[in-house]
Amino acid sequence: MQFILICVLAVAFPIVHLLNSHLFAFAEISTHIGLVYLPAFLRLFNVLVLKPRDGTLATLLGGLLLMRYFNDSTLIGLLNIVCSTGGPLIALYLFHVFRKREVELTSPKDLATLTLMYAPANALLHHVMWSQLDPAQLEAPQQVLWMILGDITGTLVGGYLLIFLVRGLRAYRQRGE
Repeated sequence: MQFILICVLAVAFPIVHLLNSHLFAFAEISTHIGLVYLPAFLRLFNVLVLKPRDGTLATLLGGLLLMRYFNDSTLIGLLNIVCSTGGPLIALYLFHVFRKREVELTSPKDLATLTLMYAPANALLHHVMWSQLDPAQLEAPQQVLWMILGDITGTLVGGYLLIFLVRGLRAYRQRGE
């Protein structure tokens, strides 16, 4: 069952990315930065639901599927995927260090806390890599802030939709009992 979830979430990643590009094209800063980036939520969702190893694998595989839609070199594409998988892991680590407990999936406070740890980690990983290996990606100094904002909005939109869905399903099940 875990293998199937990894595959489903791996395929979902490029689909959500492409859907995000269409829905929020008006908010794109560049091919790698948007003011609303729903796949940021999926990265966190993967490691929270599948646990770090399998969630990272799902995001990694999804990133590999997505690589063909970018004009990046293979090396930069692979490093973008590494950065994308690193952000959620750093956020989970920081959450455990500071909160000394697991993330509660239906807690808006936990989601917000994790998001505020994840977004800067993800943006900084990408920008450090780009500054060293692909400076052409760096169009403006403030784009790191735009990336943080896009990851925050995308993660919170996705996360609050998930919380709404889980709570709705729980209420539905309770009415049926």
